[in-house]
Amino acid sequence: MSRIGKKPISIPSGIEITVDGTVVNVKKGNKVSSVETHGRVGIELSDNQIVLSRADESQQASAYWGTYRALINNAVVGLSDGFSKSLEINGVGYRAAIKGNALELQLGYSHPINYEIPAGLEITVDKNVINVKGADKQQVGQAAAVIRGFRKPEPYKGKGVKYSDEVIVRKAGKTAKK
Repeated sequence: MSRIGKKPISIPSGIEITVDGTVVNVKKGNKVSSVETHGRVGIELSDNQIVLSRADESQQASAYWGTYRALINNAVVGLSDGFSKSLEINGVGYRAAIKGNALELQLGYSHPINYEIPAGLEITVDKNVINVKGADKQQVGQAAAVIRGFRKPEPYKGKGVKYSDEVIVRKAGKTAKK
């Protein structure tokens, strides 16, 4: 039994929900987010809540129940509040700047790295902090992971790009012989 699937999704004001067959459309203004359920869960739309139910009693149906509830909730939260990830750049000479529709990173390589900002995302830079914001949780997380992947933090000096809440476990370097 899914503990996540049992919870109803509350709909904040300003968000419109429509169910078109097996597709749940979440709309706010001119932004639309859709979740295709493939008929794996039952969808019941009441006053200000969406309640999902299992298609049958199998273990697979229970897994889909919690998964689709989380996906629909992420679409609702993304359009009402949005999602954000914050990355820190640590290292001498490591910089980031927005140039047009690209994020230009200088991370100690012989050339700058230009990351094209995907549609639907907003990336801002404040000194050594990169903020990635958007309505799609998966897209925000993927963009932050790609940016971090350009220069992962290393354990000896802590240089690189890391999430702001990430803790780098530092290693001791070589010691001189006596």
